[in-house]
Amino acid sequence: MRFQFFAGQYIDFILKDGRRRSFSIANAPHIDGIIELHVRHIQGGQFTGEIFDHMKIDDIVRIEGPLGSFYLREDSQRPVILLAGGTGFAPINGIIEHVLRKNIKREFYIYWGVRTFADLYMHERAQQWATAHANIHYTPVLSDPDDNWQGRKGFLHDAVLQDFNDLSGFEVYASGPPAMVYAGRDAFVPHGIDPQNYYSDAFEFSND
Repeated sequence: MRFQFFAGQYIDFILKDGRRRSFSIANAPHIDGIIELHVRHIQGGQFTGEIFDHMKIDDIVRIEGPLGSFYLREDSQRPVILLAGGTGFAPINGIIEHVLRKNIKREFYIYWGVRTFADLYMHERAQQWATAHANIHYTPVLSDPDDNWQGRKGFLHDAVLQDFNDLSGFEVYASGPPAMVYAGRDAFVPHGIDPQNYYSDAFEFSND
C-alpha cells in the first residue's frame, strides 16, 4: 500500500499511552514507498531515546497521517521563502525535491537556521540545489558560530529582512521550533506579508 501525501506534511506517532509525537515527512510525494524522517536525539527524551537506543528493523509502530496544512500551494505563482529551524529542514527537503520533480520555476529562497555549522546536516545537498537550479537560493544562518564562520549570523527572520524589505508579494513556509515560527510571523507582517500566506506547522519538544 502506497502512502499518499502533499510535500511538507507530517505524521503522528501514537505511543502506547495515547500520547503523540509529530514528525515532518522529509521525502517528496513521488517517493511514496517509504517515509523519511529527520529525528533529533533529545537527551532524556523518552520517544527519541527509544528510536535511537532500542528500535529495531521490523518493529511495529502506530502512525496517523498525513496531517497539516504545511504544503506547497502549487496553484500560486508567488515567490517562496522557506524558513527552516534545525530539523525543520525536513519538510523543506521534501518540498524542494517535489519542486525539482515537477519542474516548478517559481523562485525559492531557503533560509536554514541552526546553532553551529555541524548542525547543517544536509548543507551540501542544499548547496547543490542552489548551484544546479537558478530559481533556488540557499542561505544558512548560524546563531552560535565559531570564529571561522564567514556567513550569516543571528536570527532567521532578521536575515530575511536584510534581503527583502517588502514581503507583500511572497509566500512564507516556516518549519521548526515554535519560537522561530512565531518570531518570523510577527516580524514579517509589518513588512507586508499577508498572514494567510504564512504557512507553518510548529512542533514543541515534548517533555516526557
